Amino acid sequence: MFDKFKTVSLDMANKARDSASKATSSVKSRTSKQSDQYLVALDIGTEFVKALVGKVNPETATIEVVGVGRAHQSLSDMQAGAIADIAGVVENCDKALHEAEEQAGVSVRTAIIGIAGELVKGTTTTIRVPRKTPTKPLDVTEMERIIGLVQARAEEKAKQQLAWELGGKAVDVRLVNSALVSIEIDGYPVTNPIGFQGKDVVIQLYTAFAPLIHIGALEKTAQELDLDLLAVAAEPFAVARAVIGNNPNQNLNAILMDVGGGTTDIAVVNDGGVQGTKMFGIGGRAYTRAIERELNVEFEQAEELKLGLSTNKIAANKRPIVEKVLNKTADTWVSGVELALAEFTKLDHLPHRLFLCGGGSSLDLLMDRLEESPWYRNLPFTRKPSVHHIRPEQIAGITDMTGLVNDHTFITALGLLRVGMDTMQFNGGSSGTIREKIDKMLSV
Repeated sequence: MFDKFKTVSLDMANKARDSASKATSSVKSRTSKQSDQYLVALDIGTEFVKALVGKVNPETATIEVVGVGRAHQSLSDMQAGAIADIAGVVENCDKALHEAEEQAGVSVRTAIIGIAGELVKGTTTTIRVPRKTPTKPLDVTEMERIIGLVQARAEEKAKQQLAWELGGKAVDVRLVNSALVSIEIDGYPVTNPIGFQGKDVVIQLYTAFAPLIHIGALEKTAQELDLDLLAVAAEPFAVARAVIGNNPNQNLNAILMDVGGGTTDIAVVNDGGVQGTKMFGIGGRAYTRAIERELNVEFEQAEELKLGLSTNKIAANKRPIVEKVLNKTADTWVSGVELALAEFTKLDHLPHRLFLCGGGSSLDLLMDRLEESPWYRNLPFTRKPSVHHIRPEQIAGITDMTGLVNDHTFITALGLLRVGMDTMQFNGGSSGTIREKIDKMLSV
């Protein structure tokens, strides 16, 4: 089968591996006797860095999580989901990595890092390619050319969108992920196009691009940590990849939302294919900032008041005013969700199942607002959306051996492990079969 979720490994990943291996100065040297069997996922969030060490079994396409680490970020380390202080983030990553490696009992070099932020653009592009010789069977070379056309068009679209958002300023971008959504030949859907004849090929490809400056910060972070950067993944794509799992026939229809400290990342999955990803700069920290501003308290105290609502550890006389402040921010956040979903104009209707993850979604008020308010009525839903957290046990093919990956806040990191395993498999060489050549086409 032509898997809908073949990850594109970046040219920059190869460059990063070269530069990291040559680095003479790093936080500490990482060597592993079994480095080809282990992978570390770094989820560099606004509030926390999470590190998961996974033992990969390529034969069964499964992963065992054998090490978990977490470190808190300072207020100035991240800005809107992107790295703002490389030195500070490197220090926090090193703490999380050390904790995870200590538990795993192995030092790991190969890493995959997530990227998020409002300037990461993910969309599905459709292109129709008329063939000069309809009777000639499609081969790998022709498919490479077609996919190249789609990616080039998507890159130009991403540049134009970023330039518009930044007031006309040109921005260098780089591809971070690509995944096949669908292929049709003369209106007939196919899963493996090789060998088919036909006049018109219509391909839908999901692509995610990120500004070069943000990718460069991640490359530098990996170099300072003496890590070989296998790939960078758009975090909403990683979440979608985790939920889809190993089954290429998975016809999942869902809206996946990763609510972090600085951003909310949304992926819409239709019939098992990523239709697009949207991000906007409101996350859990916005709620804390609102309390800090309205109640004139320190950030740490504001955070305690916010969390106290869900844990019932807030004084009864303070609950009404804190709820009032948070409700205002929730109104703004829900409007952001509505605006983001309204951009999926190519879908006849939106999936009615919403699955949330990330630390920001721990706020009960946020979940209640999605479940109880009529925010969805102006969007093309066929029924009222159901709202659930994504649970680690729902992630097929990844088993937690530590007992610490126990809630929705680890889903993004689990998704990064999944993307990392995909990339390791598709970079691992080919015996020359048609199937393997197609896999390589989307992974190199």
